[in-house]
Parts: sequence; structure tokens; C-alpha cells
Amino acid sequence: MTNQNILSKLPYSKPFLFVDEIIRIDENGVEGSYTFDENLDFYKGHFKDKPVTPGVILTEVMGQIGVVCLGIFLLNDTIKKDTAIALTSTNIEFLKVVLPNEKVTVISEKIYFRFGKLKCKVMMKNTKEEIVCRGEIAGMMI
Repeated sequence: MTNQNILSKLPYSKPFLFVDEIIRIDENGVEGSYTFDENLDFYKGHFKDKPVTPGVILTEVMGQIGVVCLGIFLLNDTIKKDTAIALTSTNIEFLKVVLPNEKVTVISEKIYFRFGKLKCKVMMKNTKEEIVCRGEIAGMMI
């Protein structure tokens, strides 16, 4: 399965699609990137005059790249249009802020994939290679 095929199977669209590129993917993990456009609506109110990316959005980016893209790859051709994807748990530690127009890279390592549940160790880095946030995310694909 090509990276473009994986991106085409993501169940998101703009403005809630947070994957620009899959850099590498195999059965053990994925690496991908996303750049936060300064015109995204959540920047208008989070925070006045000094906008930062909300932690819930950072978690979503890690989930889309680190769990959903990897899950689609692992399911390969068995994924269908009616496949449901649901987040089941997160444990994320936030270390740095992400500003508008900043590019981030997500690195995900599979912990396990069984019975339709995928759990991954995820990390987000900025362009300075600093860790922005890290933790674990799990999701189900049914």
C-alpha cells in the first residue's frame, strides 16, 4: 500500500485533516508531518494575541498520523468504507508549545496490534528536533 493510498483512506477532511505527509511506514511504526496553518479557527481564541496550538489538537495530530495511518497500513486491503475508527485511550505529556505556522513530525512505534486494537508509543518533535509531546495512544478499528 502506497503512502498516497493511506492518505486517501483517512476518514478526515479539511479543516480536521492533520496529516500532510507520511515520511516512512512499516509494520512497526510510522513517521509523518503536519504544518499548522496560522488561519486555523482555533487560533482565533486560544489565546488572545499569543495563539498556541491546543493540546487536544496536538493529541489529534499524533492520533491521525501515529495510530490511524499505521492502522490503515496494517489492515492493508481489508479496510472498507464502513470501517469505524475510535480512540480508546491516551496518556500524553506536553513539554513545549506549538505556534501557528510551525511544522511538527510525529514518530510512532507499535506496542501491539491485536483484535482490532492498535496501541502505539507516540512522540511529536518540532523542526529543532525538540520533543513537543509524547505518550501512548490506543484506538480500535472495527
